[in-house]
Amino acid sequence: MKMSYVATIGFFDGVHRGHQCLIGQVCELARKLQCASMIITFDRHPRQVLHADFVPQLLSTHEEKKRLLMATGIEHLEVLPFTKELSRLTALEFMQQVLSAQLHVQTLVMGYDHRFGCGGGSFPEYVKWGEQAGIEVVLAHELAEEKVSSSVIRRHLQQGEVKQANHLLGYEYSLQGKVVSGHQIGRNIGFPTANLEVQNDKLLPACGAYAIRAKVDNTFYNGMLCIGHRPTLNNGDELSVEANLFDFCGNLYGKELVLNLVERLRDEQPFSSVQALQQQLEQDALLAQKILGTRL
Repeated sequence: MKMSYVATIGFFDGVHRGHQCLIGQVCELARKLQCASMIITFDRHPRQVLHADFVPQLLSTHEEKKRLLMATGIEHLEVLPFTKELSRLTALEFMQQVLSAQLHVQTLVMGYDHRFGCGGGSFPEYVKWGEQAGIEVVLAHELAEEKVSSSVIRRHLQQGEVKQANHLLGYEYSLQGKVVSGHQIGRNIGFPTANLEVQNDKLLPACGAYAIRAKVDNTFYNGMLCIGHRPTLNNGDELSVEANLFDFCGNLYGKELVLNLVERLRDEQPFSSVQALQQQLEQDALLAQKILGTRL
């Protein structure tokens, strides 16, 4: 006997509180109907297939998204390869060929503004197409208190507003990457930094300094992060992501770091000298320690 599923479908960039609310409804309905719960997503941003030169600015990488989705308590995660052939399917064809025949979806829970299939459609049309495909389509209820979307969170981050972004995400926005060799200026002024190599499709918040919590080998350290072009040191157009970890001793080169952004400290700014930069970093560190003092 084949398992039937209550499912929802989407790209789920960031797996924010709106997504979490939708997925919670899927799980609740699955329990009520004695079915299994399923999330259906894609292996890449659809626009990467439809527009070859498109480079997404993602809130979560593919691996991060899978981890966040599985943490919601969903029973099954289906990652579909997004191809040009798939993009040409109408909503009805997608429901019949993929959702029903391939994935055995019995009930599909849709967000109020979600569309899928070539040409899209209105919610009543999805209900009608679902009936033809043997799938009940139901409308999810929204978060009551506020509008939450990936685009709103993206705008907050692009303005450096990480506290607001974190509130909408339901967790601290993070950057992850390998520590690579940098200019090694920081160690000469008392602030050794780990230069992070971040995936180019991951959204970097606005340039500036941030209070962070850094995960190194499953241990967390308070610290601060500078994102920017290092104007005092004439770094040109090169963008640096450099973290200074408080109370850390050891070699970070080649290690994988996860940096959770907690609060913005200041904008990026040029200084008259390296000494003036050092004095500002000392102030940044004090402020970051004050912000992070009660968080660990």
